[in-house]
Amino acid sequence: MDVRRRFPQSAAAANTEDTSSVGGRIQASDALPLPIRHTNLLFSALFAASLVFLMRRWREKIRSSMPLHVVGLTELLAIVGLVASLIYLISFFGITFVQSIVSSHDEDDFLLTPAPTAASPAAAPTPAPAPAAAPCPLLCDGSPAPGKMPAVTEEDEEIIFSVVAGKTPSYILESKLGDCRRAAGIRREALRRMTGRSLEGLPLDGFDYGAILGQCCELPVGYVQLPVGIAGPLVLDGRQYYVPMATTEGCLVASTNRGCKAIAESGGAASVVLRDAMTRAPAVRLPSARRAAELKAFLEEPSNFETLSLVFNRSSRFARLQGIQCALAGRNLYMRFSCSTGDAMGMNMVSKGVQNVLDYLQGDFPDMDVISLSGNFCSDKKPAAVNWIGGRGKSVVCEATIKEDVVKKVLKTTVPALVELNMIKNLAGSAVAGALGGFNAHASNIVSAIFIATGQDPAQNVESSHCITMMEALNDGKDLHISVTMPSIEVGTVGGGTQLASQAACLDLLGVKGASLESPGANARLLAAIVAGAVLAGELSLLSALAAGQLVKSHMKYNRSSKDISKASQ
Repeated sequence: MDVRRRFPQSAAAANTEDTSSVGGRIQASDALPLPIRHTNLLFSALFAASLVFLMRRWREKIRSSMPLHVVGLTELLAIVGLVASLIYLISFFGITFVQSIVSSHDEDDFLLTPAPTAASPAAAPTPAPAPAAAPCPLLCDGSPAPGKMPAVTEEDEEIIFSVVAGKTPSYILESKLGDCRRAAGIRREALRRMTGRSLEGLPLDGFDYGAILGQCCELPVGYVQLPVGIAGPLVLDGRQYYVPMATTEGCLVASTNRGCKAIAESGGAASVVLRDAMTRAPAVRLPSARRAAELKAFLEEPSNFETLSLVFNRSSRFARLQGIQCALAGRNLYMRFSCSTGDAMGMNMVSKGVQNVLDYLQGDFPDMDVISLSGNFCSDKKPAAVNWIGGRGKSVVCEATIKEDVVKKVLKTTVPALVELNMIKNLAGSAVAGALGGFNAHASNIVSAIFIATGQDPAQNVESSHCITMMEALNDGKDLHISVTMPSIEVGTVGGGTQLASQAACLDLLGVKGASLESPGANARLLAAIVAGAVLAGELSLLSALAAGQLVKSHMKYNRSSKDISKASQ
């Protein structure tokens, strides 16, 4: 049963003078002081009656050769009723469609907007918001007395019952209620009643659910808390960075921090970004392999690249086509487009450019059948040799020379032991395992922790963790040269989860929040270099622990709870 959102008397009084606040926002269903189902029925009947009356009147005028623009009082009232009912019905039933358009964000908007600062002229003072409506009891953190459930208002109870009964889809609660936080609370209570499980321990309050609407997460019922540790300072390219890492693995941050210390005491690390290009590879099918080969030749012809670039680059002010790599499988053609995407990670941007090119190609190849915008030759969120060899996102190399005394005092091992271990474990061991891009000790650990802390797509850890760690002795075996080569780090500093408050704070700590106005893409490239530098520190520390035989001891110290489990379970 659909029920219109209502507010407590105190909240309604507080919002009498300012209906623009969230608590007092006017809804389409507030047109009449009736239950929403009765309001809908009334306006539907008014629309049908007005339309039928006007159609009959206009038919009579046409038959009697009367001008249509001459209207009487009854016709005028019918026109007003038709327009009013039409506006109401579009506002009510079209709200979900309108919401999806309004809440969609083009990556270009983020790329053109600098990160706000305290000294920025754009940070003009804003008027104090009006008092918010009283929160729904479902959203309160206060724990009820044992055996008692928190009080639920009559309006919320009706909505919960409708969701549980399947009459109201859970996914429309935000658009129907106009309050993302309240919608999450109602959805959570409906889930509790349907499953019999309370989700105790999963927090609900303290999160801005409006910030994720239409871009980060659907059907929210709470949020997961993750601790964030800081490793550093990481001395990279002459600058210091304190690296945020969100993880639940004990010893990870401490180990990375030790690697950062060893790097800093040896003069720091250096990095270079070799390539910066996001990819998308659609799959198309043609009538024959010969015809597919003709399309392949057309795409790879240098004289056609300029035209294809112009078509592709129309999708964004920052997307710039760099190249097209083609592969055939029978009469199927896979076209891997590579393009720069500014400070955005760029998957949406490159996808729009690819769609433009596909539409253009249909003119010369009308027999081309587009099977999928993504044909897995990209390759996204899957281990693939094409990323390992050709790169995807940012391709970065980071290196450092660790002094002999630092190896002994900080890392508690020796240079020959580290070189031998790296060859036997990371190179030979990974080869025996048939690894694809996994010639390292634990690059994925560091990449995942930084990705989660900074709002990156955690699933892209798969290819972003491709890494080969190299070690060799220098200066007659006294010093250690270590490097990590990571061909496909996929990061961005605008769009997606990077704009959430916690993740934006972590990006700001690194100095890469938002878009770079001086050099588009500079912030994203710096973030990729920091990720590689942190991986370098993590590899150095873990391999040292293995060489010194300290791995088990350190994990027993930092990765085991000292709490009394028997008491904690009671």
